[in-house]
Amino acid sequence: MVVATAVLAGCAIGPDYKRPSVAEPQTFRGQATAEAASLADAPWWEVFQDPVLRDLIHEALRNNYDVRIAAARVQEARAGFVATRSDLFPSLNYDASVGRSNATPGLLGKPGRQAPITSNFYSATLAMSWELDIWGRIRRATEAARANLLATEDARRGVWLTLVSDLAQTYFELLALDVRLQIARNSKDAYQRTYDLFLDRFQVGVASKLETDRAEGALGGAEATIPQIESEIVAKENQMSVLLGKNPGPILRGIPMYDQPVVPTVPAGLPSTLLERRPDLRQAGDQLVSANARIGIAKAEFFPKFNITTLFGTASPEVSALTGGSATIWAVAGTFTGPLLNAGRTLGTYRASVAQWEQAKLQYEGAVLNALREVSDALTALAKLSDAETGQDRSVKALADAVDRATDRYRQGLANYFEVLEAQQQLYPAQSVLAQIRRDRLLSHVRLYKALGGGWSLTDAQWQDQARTQEMAK
Repeated sequence: MVVATAVLAGCAIGPDYKRPSVAEPQTFRGQATAEAASLADAPWWEVFQDPVLRDLIHEALRNNYDVRIAAARVQEARAGFVATRSDLFPSLNYDASVGRSNATPGLLGKPGRQAPITSNFYSATLAMSWELDIWGRIRRATEAARANLLATEDARRGVWLTLVSDLAQTYFELLALDVRLQIARNSKDAYQRTYDLFLDRFQVGVASKLETDRAEGALGGAEATIPQIESEIVAKENQMSVLLGKNPGPILRGIPMYDQPVVPTVPAGLPSTLLERRPDLRQAGDQLVSANARIGIAKAEFFPKFNITTLFGTASPEVSALTGGSATIWAVAGTFTGPLLNAGRTLGTYRASVAQWEQAKLQYEGAVLNALREVSDALTALAKLSDAETGQDRSVKALADAVDRATDRYRQGLANYFEVLEAQQQLYPAQSVLAQIRRDRLLSHVRLYKALGGGWSLTDAQWQDQARTQEMAK
């Protein structure tokens, strides 16, 4: 029986996992040429050069609640794996009991008088039970639990990467709001000077009431924009505070937005390596492994289970007999159980597991397509926004010169107010658009790092506090 069990235990019922083949392009759309190097190879503290931003990321990785929840989930999955794997081995339990009774036959459900004597009973036993995993049901369950643990660990790395990218995006959006606020204040000051000039000229009878009212209206509109942007800044700071795991409060700034480094093109690497780098794709692959193993678990339920149980101990009404060797008891038993008729429950469970695997497979393939799209979007945005910023910067400089010339012409009496107002109304929105383009370039850089699975080679310790030590060593 032992030899037969060992032979049968060499194989497990159910399909062995094989990763589905997906159509991977030779290059990402928006990528000029395929290259082995990738932005994802760089640790996050090298990608983001702003020292204030790096300090904020360190703080978030320590205190963010999503990070702490993900760590607890990993511990839960690890404990579940250990519990499932324990079924592969025999279990040994102990039992000890002491009793003293004087029970009437009536208490035992029989007629009669009270028992003539009071009796004692002492017992101590060891019991062992072991399910022979002939069909591989327990091994498939262990495989599924291991895959679930790996998926949970990949999910935690995904939380780290998402936190880093979310914090960087929020930080750059905050810097863009600072620029917008400064543009609004500059425009308010410019409209104030124009209004003061018109008011003085109106009081001496040179300017018209229409010109003065238009100047005052433009001033009021500029003044109304400032508190709206200030409110957005507070909301963005509060959002960052939550990511940092602390109460809402002001956020320190570092390098101004226009001084933040950003390049139009970066190496994206090979599409085939994306499956190994992105934590969400690795998590989807682990979930597919778990679903595949659960098919084997469900299939094994069609076959009988073999269990061995043993018992060894002592039992006696006298304590002295427990150690004297005269009260030894033992038992050995083997059980053979299996389904015979359960109205299709076993078959239904098996079919459900197959359907779950199909879902996991489709989710995996869909996640791969979505990852390719995100990389392509970020690559294209980086390249196109660089050209857009060049053109918008040229427009802003020309409009600034137009405002200066229109103001000089108005002072000399060569132009009316509407020429000045038109130039101003074109300049300040153009400055806001330029700030938005620069912000979008920074955000695209962050999105590309996330889409490529940035920091994939970092260890768990490097993702957290030890990253600071390595950074300081550099």
